[in-house]
Amino acid sequence: MIDFHSHFLPRMDDGSSSVEESLEMLRSSLEQGVEVMAATPHFYAFREDPDSFLERRAAAFAKLPLADAPHPKLLLGAEVYYFDGMSHSESLRRLTLEGTRYILIEMPFSRWSEHMVDEVLRLRDRLRLKPYLAHIERYLHSQRGTGYIDRFLREGVLIQCNAEFFLTRSTARKALKMLRNGQIHILGSDAHNMAERAPELGEAVSLIRAQLGDRALELLDANGRAMLQSVLAGGNVQ
Repeated sequence: MIDFHSHFLPRMDDGSSSVEESLEMLRSSLEQGVEVMAATPHFYAFREDPDSFLERRAAAFAKLPLADAPHPKLLLGAEVYYFDGMSHSESLRRLTLEGTRYILIEMPFSRWSEHMVDEVLRLRDRLRLKPYLAHIERYLHSQRGTGYIDRFLREGVLIQCNAEFFLTRSTARKALKMLRNGQIHILGSDAHNMAERAPELGEAVSLIRAQLGDRALELLDANGRAMLQSVLAGGNVQ
């Protein structure tokens, strides 16, 4: 199981508030069967530049005493909030998921425009990056009737959803339908702490297995491993 979206780095963003909480999040994820976990702290271009972000990320990661603590294999990345002109920002290449060209994009929760969708798609053409969209379930209401999510799917953009989508009674049926229809490609915990936003990917996987069978999980796993093929093959995970 691969967790493509989490906020376990201590005091990096609105995620983990301490080294102790970070280690607890990692331990909990490992116990749930997470083999690889991506650290994807928020990056907002209107708040800081990539150099500052990467310095903070490295410092936060260095605080974790990983040699003495059980944890999944770890990769560093970022959750990049959409900004106009991002397809011209060469520095975004430094914010990809470690060892890959994949970059996690958080779209606005307001209604998108054609220009915004084009801007994300141009990341591939201009920067040779491979965008994958964060927590698709959070956009479904605001994008109803626009066709933009379908366009992303047609264009081959990968879609990530949170475990919570499957575990919330009011959205579970929709989540299972989207997964069954190939509209969800990879999963993430989007874990921020050990209280109200704790890691729960294992519980979501159990529900998917019970409702859709092992085949659905095998497809999710295949998608994730294809994204990380070169990284896993080279052993470049911590």
